[in-house]
This record gives sequence, structure tokens and C-alpha cells, in this order.
Amino acid sequence: MQAIRLARPRVSLRRLATAAQAPTSASSSTTTVSVIPLSNVEAQWEKMTKSEQAVVHRQLEELQKKDWKTLSLNEKKAAYYVAFGPHGPRAPVSPPGQGFKVFLFTMGLVGAAGLLTLAIRSQAPPPPKTLTREWEEATNERALAQNINPIHGISSEGYSGKGFVTSK
Repeated sequence: MQAIRLARPRVSLRRLATAAQAPTSASSSTTTVSVIPLSNVEAQWEKMTKSEQAVVHRQLEELQKKDWKTLSLNEKKAAYYVAFGPHGPRAPVSPPGQGFKVFLFTMGLVGAAGLLTLAIRSQAPPPPKTLTREWEEATNERALAQNINPIHGISSEGYSGKGFVTSK
């Protein structure tokens, strides 16, 4: 059974070729070769299988062993993309525009919270009469009349605070 699997011909194999090189045919007549130009590696990388990516990576390693001055611009770009491109562990975590969507959703939630607060406050009863300015001033007069807190408070000598008045 294993011998049968090994004897099956491969259907297609992609090979990397530069513009200066002509496509080469494999020694086996059953193998077909399709060319991936170096100028298009960025666009083709995600569509390639893992084995095809490994072949491209190995071929680029061989190219990089040559003098860098002799490499074409497309070869250098392809080598850089394969080494440092936004794929694998360097792939972006969130798609482009995701930050703007998060911002809009957050602003929507803040707006909804504001509307909910206004709705609740519109249904609330009025503040108690003890929170009016007149009531607080009357409380100050009563505190002075009863000499409340004579050491540090409103009844002390030289007191310059507001006393119990907190409203405007």
C-alpha cells in the first residue's frame, strides 16, 4: 500500500522564478510547473500551501547567499516579505478599522448611559426642603444660637467658613 502511494505522480508544483530566469521543467514528465513571479509573492503568499511556502522560503534562502548587490529589487522585496511580512505570528490581531468601530460603540454606550440618566432624573421626586439655601442658612443661625462646636466649628472665635451652607 505504501509503495502505491509513493508511485503516484504529483499533480502540480509551483516554482519560484525571476523575470530574468525562464521557467524550468522538472526531470519528471509527470510534473507540471507553474511560475510565481517574485514581484507577486506578497499577493500569492496567503494562497500558497505550506509546502509551497517552504519551497519559496528555501529558494529565497539560496538567493540570499549570493551577493546582495546582484539581487534584483523584486528578489529583495520578496525576501523581506517572507522574513518580516504580516503573516504567521506577525499577522495583525484585529482587522483594519476595528479601532474606529470600538470607539463608535463606546460612544454609543456612553450616550445610552446619558439618556438613561436623564430619563431616571426626570422621574425622580424634587429634592427635600432641607437642601435649600434658606434652610441651610437657618441651620447656621440655630448652630450659633446653641453654640454648637465652639472649639473648631461654626461657634468658634474667628470662624470664617460657610458653616452648613453647601448649595449655591
